Amino acid sequence: MKTVLISIGSNQGDSVAIARGAIRDLRGFAAQGFRASSLWRTSPVNCPPGSPDFINASVAFTPHCDETPESLLASLKRLERGYGRVNREIRNAPRLLDLDLILFGDEVREGPEFTLPHPRAIGRRFVLEPSAEVAPALLWPTERPTERPAEQSAEGPAQRPTKGRTIAELRRDVRSNEVLTRLDELATS
Repeated sequence: MKTVLISIGSNQGDSVAIARGAIRDLRGFAAQGFRASSLWRTSPVNCPPGSPDFINASVAFTPHCDETPESLLASLKRLERGYGRVNREIRNAPRLLDLDLILFGDEVREGPEFTLPHPRAIGRRFVLEPSAEVAPALLWPTERPTERPAEQSAEGPAQRPTKGRTIAELRRDVRSNEVLTRLDELATS
């Protein structure tokens, strides 16, 4: 069975309520095994100056058998728009809701619409910390080169191999100056 891993972020409006609402809504995409992380307050990474802190979380689940990465991504974009997200020209600008498809089993995609696994996830504690709560043993399916050099975080990703490593291992090895604070225990189970 495939496991889907989605990262949730919000830094506009009532971000705690938005993240909890997104977790509730994402439950509908699961065929089984839905798990949601704690909510985390995190410092902004590669955002415009003055950007507020984020509320982040992750969910993991087994998708319905007819779901594909492309169909799930389209559903995530519709859900973001339902929360009032608008596309902005400024990269990483503050937003009401950001849903990133991090993993879809061992599926790999490289195209103009999206890259799977998510190319910047393994260098970001705000993704890996909550993800390790819900899917610590989930294996990363590719080596690092999914990240383009211009998109690396200021700290740069750890240089250890990534393929076949667990989310918990990747979290332990990430090098970052991000500040994370757990707001609550697991948001939902």
